Amino acid sequence: MTESRIKRLATTLMDATTDKDPLVQEQIYNALCYLGESEPEEILNSCDEYLRQHDKLGYPHRVIILKAMETVVKNNIALLDKSTAKVVIFLASNEMTKSKEVIRDWQQAASNVLVAVGQRFINKVMEEVLTKFQPGILPHYFVMQTFANLSVSNVFGMVPFLNSILGTMLPMLGMAKQDHMKSVFCYALQHFSESIQEYLANLDKAPDPTVRKDTFSNEIFSAYEVLFNSWLQHREAKLRLAVVEAMGPMSYLMPSEKLEEQLPKLIPGILTLYKKHTEAFYISKSLCQILEASVNIGSRSLDVQLDSLLGTLHPQICAPADPSVPLTVKNHTEVLRCFTVLACSFPDRVLAFLLPKLESSNERTRVGTLLIMRQIINSAPSQMEIKKPFILSSMKLPLQDSNNKVKRAVVQVISAMAHHGYLEQPGGEAMMEFLVRQCALPSDAQPKKQPPDADDLTSDSVQSISVNTLFLLSTTVDRMNNVLWPYLLEFVTPIQFTNALTPLCKSLMYLAMKKQEEGENASLIRYDLNANLPSPYALTTRLLVVSSQPYAGDCRGMAALRLLNVLHYSVHPALDQLWSKQVPLLVEHIEENTEKSLCQKEWEEKLLLFLQETLAAVSDNTWICHFVTEMCRQLNSYNGFPLEKNFLYKCIGTTLGACASKDLVQKQLQELLETARYHEEAEREGLASCFGICAINHLEETLAKLEEFVRSDVFKKSVGLFSIFKDRSDNEVEKIKSTLILCYGYVAVYAPKELVLSRIEADILKNIFQYFNTKDLTLKLCLIRSICMISQAIYNGVKCGDFIFSRKAELVAQMVEFIKAEPLEAMRTPVRQRAMITCTYLVVLEPHLSDPDRTELIDTCLASVLALPPLEPGKERDENGGDALHKEMLYGDTISALKDLLKSLLQRNLTPHGLQDMFAHLGPWIKSNKEHERQRAVEVSAALLDFYLSKLNVSTVIPFYNLGVLIALFSPRCSDSLAGVRQHAVDCVYCLLYIQLCYEGFARDHRDEMVEGLKALKKGLEEPNFTVLFHTCNNIAMVIGKRVPPDQLMSLLLAMFEGLADPDKNCSRAATVMINSLLKERGGVLQEKVPDIMSIIHSKLEEVDEEHIRKAAQQTVYILASQHKSVVVSSLLGSALPFDSHTCAMWRSLATEPTLTSQILEQLLEKVNRDVPYKESKGFPLLGSGSERVATPLPLAATCALYEIMSAPESGAAVLGLYPPLFVTLLLRLSCTVGVQLPKNLQSRERRSSSHGPAPRSLHPCSCAVETLKVMLARGGSEEVTRAVGSAGGWELMASPERHHDGIAVLAGAMARHAGPRLPLIVKNLIPTLNSVFDSQRITTTAFFAELLNSNVVNDLILLETIMDNMMGRQKDACTLVRMLALRGLGNIASGSPEKVRKHGAKLLASMVNGMDDKDDPHNLVALEAMSSLSKLLDHVEERDIHSMLLHIAIRIRPFFDSEQPDLRQSSIVLFGNLTKFSEGNCEVFFEQILNALVTLLLHLQDPKPAVVKACKFALRMCGPNMGCEGLCDMFLNHLREDRSLHYGEFMNNVCKHLMQSYPEMLNRLITTNLFYFKSNWVDIRAAAPMFIGFLVLHVDEDQCQQVDLDQLISALNLLLKDPVPAVRVKVAETLGRLVRIL
Repeated sequence: MTESRIKRLATTLMDATTDKDPLVQEQIYNALCYLGESEPEEILNSCDEYLRQHDKLGYPHRVIILKAMETVVKNNIALLDKSTAKVVIFLASNEMTKSKEVIRDWQQAASNVLVAVGQRFINKVMEEVLTKFQPGILPHYFVMQTFANLSVSNVFGMVPFLNSILGTMLPMLGMAKQDHMKSVFCYALQHFSESIQEYLANLDKAPDPTVRKDTFSNEIFSAYEVLFNSWLQHREAKLRLAVVEAMGPMSYLMPSEKLEEQLPKLIPGILTLYKKHTEAFYISKSLCQILEASVNIGSRSLDVQLDSLLGTLHPQICAPADPSVPLTVKNHTEVLRCFTVLACSFPDRVLAFLLPKLESSNERTRVGTLLIMRQIINSAPSQMEIKKPFILSSMKLPLQDSNNKVKRAVVQVISAMAHHGYLEQPGGEAMMEFLVRQCALPSDAQPKKQPPDADDLTSDSVQSISVNTLFLLSTTVDRMNNVLWPYLLEFVTPIQFTNALTPLCKSLMYLAMKKQEEGENASLIRYDLNANLPSPYALTTRLLVVSSQPYAGDCRGMAALRLLNVLHYSVHPALDQLWSKQVPLLVEHIEENTEKSLCQKEWEEKLLLFLQETLAAVSDNTWICHFVTEMCRQLNSYNGFPLEKNFLYKCIGTTLGACASKDLVQKQLQELLETARYHEEAEREGLASCFGICAINHLEETLAKLEEFVRSDVFKKSVGLFSIFKDRSDNEVEKIKSTLILCYGYVAVYAPKELVLSRIEADILKNIFQYFNTKDLTLKLCLIRSICMISQAIYNGVKCGDFIFSRKAELVAQMVEFIKAEPLEAMRTPVRQRAMITCTYLVVLEPHLSDPDRTELIDTCLASVLALPPLEPGKERDENGGDALHKEMLYGDTISALKDLLKSLLQRNLTPHGLQDMFAHLGPWIKSNKEHERQRAVEVSAALLDFYLSKLNVSTVIPFYNLGVLIALFSPRCSDSLAGVRQHAVDCVYCLLYIQLCYEGFARDHRDEMVEGLKALKKGLEEPNFTVLFHTCNNIAMVIGKRVPPDQLMSLLLAMFEGLADPDKNCSRAATVMINSLLKERGGVLQEKVPDIMSIIHSKLEEVDEEHIRKAAQQTVYILASQHKSVVVSSLLGSALPFDSHTCAMWRSLATEPTLTSQILEQLLEKVNRDVPYKESKGFPLLGSGSERVATPLPLAATCALYEIMSAPESGAAVLGLYPPLFVTLLLRLSCTVGVQLPKNLQSRERRSSSHGPAPRSLHPCSCAVETLKVMLARGGSEEVTRAVGSAGGWELMASPERHHDGIAVLAGAMARHAGPRLPLIVKNLIPTLNSVFDSQRITTTAFFAELLNSNVVNDLILLETIMDNMMGRQKDACTLVRMLALRGLGNIASGSPEKVRKHGAKLLASMVNGMDDKDDPHNLVALEAMSSLSKLLDHVEERDIHSMLLHIAIRIRPFFDSEQPDLRQSSIVLFGNLTKFSEGNCEVFFEQILNALVTLLLHLQDPKPAVVKACKFALRMCGPNMGCEGLCDMFLNHLREDRSLHYGEFMNNVCKHLMQSYPEMLNRLITTNLFYFKSNWVDIRAAAPMFIGFLVLHVDEDQCQQVDLDQLISALNLLLKDPVPAVRVKVAETLGRLVRIL
């Protein structure tokens, strides 16, 4: 019987293999495997029988069964007996060969079964399969494939058969006509040969160690003849590749003499295939094996084949490998292996073939040849040893190749050569020079786009490979040390190797340090042995100059300095101590900064100081003379490097300054003047700074040389001392003049002040003045800079007043002329900026400027800068990004120069009058209607006032007579349309107020709290924020009220009123705010004008809808209402509904003062309660329309007004005082507005207002009431209530007719939590509404009270009994919803006041049972609530109260477990869980109920509704302790926690384990209950039921199996196996597999 059931199970599963779902098929396969683990032989026999009986079963389904058989065999191979193995072998053999046609999936699966069995029963398998392998009869395709795979999987078992197989197979080769048969023979021969090789290689482990290669040689050769002579010529490409793949391994086994004999035909035969196949890997792999086999036998035939081999293989390497196609890369590897084999045997001929190819015109040929060269240098070192000179000499041409791919290949060859000693030979230096040249290639920031077929490398990648190679050769190849040192030093100074300096310096430093470690410090550089090395002067100059740009070229400055430090002994022995201390500090400075953060000027100063200290340490004039001569010699090298050349000039100046030979100084200065490239700006700057630095120690010589230069014929175009210039053009002469003038400026700055002052007017200015009459921009800028430097020199060199600069006015006038000459439509040059900087230094010198000159200077500069058109960055950048950035910086620098100049002028007259005079010039610009002019003017003003305040030193208290006028000038600008103007205007007001305080006698560091508050507002002024701007203006007005003297108040007001006409409307609005501030004092006289003012304010608000205007208007309304509230309120109540935004704003302004607000709120509450909330408009019954409720206008308007007032934060105190009446009135108002419509006239008006723009708020009565209640709670200090209700979605629920009561419950709960002390008065006022004739009021109040009972606060406030009695009184209410809410309230007592439940338990339980039996409850609403509430009460009632009805309740609620309504499922299950607590007295009876419910609860853990799942978890946790199984109880408690996710399958597995251990007799009952759920509507439960059964049978003991009706179960599962949902079928298949446990 057992056998038949296992077979039945297996049959059921195999019948299901026709399922089209892949997951189901996978599970059927798994189930069969599971059955096989339990009863492998039985299942294998069942599969055998099934496949034999179902001969017509389609092959895709047979494949599933065969795969399962393969797995079962693999996993249980050691357990199989011979008879089963025989059955399986016979079946698989038949399945494999049943169809003559090749059906790959099916026959492969069968073949795999045979291979799996062959792991242990190789003889049985071979016995069977050999029956299908008869001499003279062509075998089945998969017979041969099976042989091949067996030979790989069981080498030792299979090789002994191979001789006979080969013997039988050889005659068949000629019979094979079809390509696939020929391919499978090749496949077999390939694997046979590989298997034999493996066998021979492991003879020590082999069962028969006597096996030899010649055992198979003749057969393999015979097969070879067929393959080579016949099949290799076939037109089918796949077959040819199969032949080639086989011939490689076969060649190792062929008789030596036969292989030697065949090579003349074999190799050409293989080589010809390259032309026929694009994919060459298999050909190359086979060829390599043949070549290795040939070399192994010492073949002489290869010599003859060599040329054709080389000629064919070479192009294979020349064709580039595509990394995205792995086989092309593998092919390259195999071909290179071929070359290794050939090079080891024929080194001379291989080189003779390869080296001429390096001269090919084809790039790929050259690259491929170099790749091969690298390969044979690395892999045939002994054979190549004597060929090194020959190979090196042949590399001359590749070294000159410009192709990047060739270059990279050459670098790789050089790397290989370095490792094998080639570079130590003559010619090695040329290779190293090539490598360094590649390191010096420029980096391509943006490599050019290559066409798709031109896959060329960028020079950048060649450079990076070369850099890495150089460093590796220097640091890892010891034999290269003497090759590279000191040879690499030769590349440091030539300018063409600049880009290679970083790797060069790093390598040289490493090599030098290695030499030092070897004790060669003193003789580190042997000039006697290396004549070509650069001198110490050349090295020092070069490394110092490149260090000036430390981050260029991959941080070459750091590398250069470090190398310099290592070479210190070779540069000069005296530098050891200085450099070892200073150079690390310089390197550290580079490391601590970045290219952006490094201050270039500071860095150059550090380097020049280092140079100075170096010269001082050497203190050898001869050495210094050689050094400076070398520096001058290198100047021309840097013609393409302006920054480095500029620094070199400074180095020359520094070194000349240290030179004691005055003749040499003059000679070098003369040479510099003659050779300078004057048309380059950097060169002019460098030369001038050189002269300046030199003048520090050689002022006389420098001035003499410049004087000589001025007097020379260079400017006269005639022959003279400077005849070198005679052919230069006028333009170049201007550039020479510019340089001369700059030189004078630098000399004035650098030279000792005590020496230079006396020479300024006599020697320097005399030679500069003659060039002022010029239009050349360069010359003009140089003149300005030079005058500026001279002015600075005078200013820094003398005490104030000691030096009278007689030509000052003349120079200022000249600067003014330069500024006037600049065009006003754009700023193209820095002339303005430089001229103003110069004037800044000039004006502070004595004597004073005259008033006309001063006025002319100020007006010219202001007009020249402030009137410039604004920058258009977007447009500029589109055209030329760099140019736009330059202009932006130039604008910024020019504004700064203007500020500095005006400060200098103001400094000369630091008085109120001086300030007034300055703002007389600036005033028109500050009020300009052009934004950019205003912005610049106010920015300059702020800087001037700040400067004035910082410099102010008041010795006597004097009036600041123009404070009012200046305040009026700036304060409205705090609201300017430009953020920059606003911020600077605040700064101006801030400074003016502090200036006033200083004039009143306060110390300058005194801080006034109110004035300081202005500073805090600045950040907010970045964006035009309404609130911030309002407070800014208000604060300014408050400060003005306290700080402006009375005599200036009227002038201030008048100026403010003028400000209303300001072209910038923001500023006019700022003026209104400030005017309002003053009106507070004089509001009493406006009584008669209030209505008109209110009307005007409203109309102005309509005209100008701006934030600041609204704020000002609200302030005005409040000022008026504080004295005339009746008139203001009457006026506002007359406004039309819906209130527009302006009316709303005016209402809100009334909330400012609590007393006023309270009076207005009381009036409005009275209006809400005065009229009925809505009127019924009767419908027309005949037309099917019901009655409609329409809101009455007066309560609606009053509600809107309440909202607007309470929405103002200031109304909080008033709302707090009226909290209870406000809350009750608005709650009842809300109750009466649900579902109420607007009057038709208001509906149309609301539609019109929304079509013209969004209304401030909806006028809908319910929305109005909700919003007003929300704002009332917020203002009444109950923000937590509002937030809590909002986060729970309560406000939206209140407005919903269907969910209104839920929203009220949310509100009540929030009130209980956050506003408890308010509840007694609220409850008292609400109780009468429980008897209201309106359902809506009863529902609202009942819902509110029901939720209050959920909180202990009602108990604390002695409200519990009152509310509870009222709830019980509602149980007979006509409204179902009220009855339901009353039960909910009574249930809530359990959580709100649990200690009171016991006292009232009987009454409460009676109410719940009555609720469950409610007859007028079609949707079970009341029953549902009764169950939920009863669940809550059970924890707290007396046990005696519940025992009598326990069983009744359990039976009553059981049908709800599977209800279609999720709420009923959830509540009934939760209640069931709670009932278990009372089961002790009725233990056996209730235990039966638990068992009845157990399967349902466990399955509903897969319920589609999360709430039901949660209920099931709870119920099961509650049932656990009553089930008498500790393990099960622990599982329920641990795995079914609410916060823990559940792995259902694993959980059910463990549950079933415990169930079967504790209640094995329950098996049939549990299975039967599960069968009921096979028809469930819920897919997950339908899938869970069979899984439940599967786990039960998995864990049941054998002696309990008989209680299961297996036939019924298998039939049911079989039926469910046809379920439309694949997930269900998967679980059924899984369970069917497990049924083996109970068979």
